[in-house]
Amino acid sequence: MEYNSLEYNTERNELIIPEYGRHIQKMVEKAVKIADRTQRNNTAKAIIAIMGNMNPHLRDVPDFQHKLWDQLFKMSDFQIDVDSPFERPTRESTTPKPERLASPQHNLKYRFYGNNILKMIQICNSWEEGDLKTALKFSIANHMKKCFLTWNKEDVEDNIIFVHLYELSQGKIDLRSMSENLNSKPTHYQKKNNNNPTISKKNNNYSKGKKK
Repeated sequence: MEYNSLEYNTERNELIIPEYGRHIQKMVEKAVKIADRTQRNNTAKAIIAIMGNMNPHLRDVPDFQHKLWDQLFKMSDFQIDVDSPFERPTRESTTPKPERLASPQHNLKYRFYGNNILKMIQICNSWEEGDLKTALKFSIANHMKKCFLTWNKEDVEDNIIFVHLYELSQGKIDLRSMSENLNSKPTHYQKKNNNNPTISKKNNNYSKGKKK
């Protein structure tokens, strides 16, 4: 017994537009091989009608008809020669290359602070002097300390953060002479202390004693 009629997916051509299925693509491939131009045009229109029936709510929209004809040419690998009511598409027009996305590259001296710190510093520098700007300066410094402790296991003196802030702001934000302490802690540090039974027990005992 011969099984020459069996077809395996590995032996089939790749589906160019999978949502239309194997049968539509085979119809397009056969239409390409039709020698008579009139018959080939009629076959192409019949295929377009079937493709439109698969999306009945859109088949009468002019733009959708244009899309169907473009898809017909694409499924034929742009080899079918028919009279289309629209301009014949090209391979480049149906598969345009995406625009290259610009990757923000900043030569940060201290990479663990991240680009957001630079943006915050730029915004701070654009503000007028006052209480709000001073508060923002210390907020940035606190966030910088949090970032530092997240990526570095060692503790850090506040003055080092102030020096880094002075350098990153190109000397426009100077907190080096300030005596105010920063108290920012990274999230994982807080969770670690909260999960420590010894510390939790001490906190509970302190709360009970305070209530008495």
